[in-house]
Amino acid sequence: MLDTKFIRANLERVREGAKQKRIEIDLDRLIALDDERKAILAEEEALRARQKSAGKEIAQLEGAEKQAAVEALGKIPEQVKEQTSRRREVEQQLDELARLVPQPPDPEVPIGVDDTENVELYTWGEKPQFEFEPKDHVTLGTDLGIIDFPRSAKLAGSQTYMLVGDGALLELAVLRLALDHIVEQGFTPMITPTLVRYEPLYGTAYFPGGEEQAYACERDKLWLTGTSEVPVTAYHMDEEVDAESLPLRYAGYSTCYRREAGAAGRDTKGLYRIHQFNKVEQVVICRGDEKESREHHQAILKNSEEVLQKMGLPYRVVNVCSGDLGQGQAQKFDIECWMPSRGWGETHSASRFYDFQARRLNLRYRDENGKLQFCHTLNNTVIATPRVLIPIIENGQRADGAIVIPEALVPYMGGKSVIEPRI
Repeated sequence: MLDTKFIRANLERVREGAKQKRIEIDLDRLIALDDERKAILAEEEALRARQKSAGKEIAQLEGAEKQAAVEALGKIPEQVKEQTSRRREVEQQLDELARLVPQPPDPEVPIGVDDTENVELYTWGEKPQFEFEPKDHVTLGTDLGIIDFPRSAKLAGSQTYMLVGDGALLELAVLRLALDHIVEQGFTPMITPTLVRYEPLYGTAYFPGGEEQAYACERDKLWLTGTSEVPVTAYHMDEEVDAESLPLRYAGYSTCYRREAGAAGRDTKGLYRIHQFNKVEQVVICRGDEKESREHHQAILKNSEEVLQKMGLPYRVVNVCSGDLGQGQAQKFDIECWMPSRGWGETHSASRFYDFQARRLNLRYRDENGKLQFCHTLNNTVIATPRVLIPIIENGQRADGAIVIPEALVPYMGGKSVIEPRI
């Protein structure tokens, strides 16, 4: 959520930012409501001041004049009540509208409509060159007996999967490698709830607007999270954190759930876009300083790149365009791994929000002058699997259908370096 004072002072920037993000918002209505709120508040305060001073004035009056003043004074509480009721009604309308105002993209964000207009910044690694016709991960995983789609569909429907044997061990190996790496960088590991109340989802700006993509447990008024960003970022919700403890750096591990409503085509085949997956997410909560936020953004991007480099997976980093940004994101970098069966495929998203999420979460600290300030928040995937198994499997395939396991994962696989075809 943006501060109303910021919106008023940067009205055209906010208006243009909403347009760039393709989010419709009536800012003129917002300003009018804020003006109305201020006017009502002024009337309310004037009435209270009049009520406070009336006693002394009445004491100096006599007769009918005094009686009229007493009667007028008696009406003030009801008038204050009416003004307070009006103000709260306007404030509710203002709040409902303000929560929909998007964070303007930062100047270095490319202007574009969707992910086809994201801008490549750089690449790392070499794409594999095969002397045979490469297979996709569905064929390879099925032939090796490490991924089972038909039986999973029988149990849970479409866009589901089961990892079996070495497939399950491979996923656990990837998760443990990522978790070990991020802990080495000074992040505190957390195993988080996957069922949360509405408030953390609102605070992290997934709601309102993202309900269609989330699974609701309506009887218990709980929601399944699509990322541990939600409980980890909201961990200190409604708290004043110690400034000396900042930055707080957390690594949340959880199973994640997404309905993927509207997904179709090749994205729904195999492991690329599924309803349930596992992820290690890095979250940074820091002081409300733009320069510091940008430094943390580069740091969390580097952390994720280092995990991919350890596994030898070719990737590229893209600067996400305005139309592909979420409501609260000031800038986002995606990491896309090379997947021979589909080309570049997104595996990581690194976002900075400034104080957008912190305002909604009421997450604050006191600066060196003792003044309350809102924190800044950032997050990035450390690893998300099974999607990252696609480049591991496809880039590591051999002509005989075997898969060479990245060297960094071998210790987590009990020393196994190759997943061999079944006889």
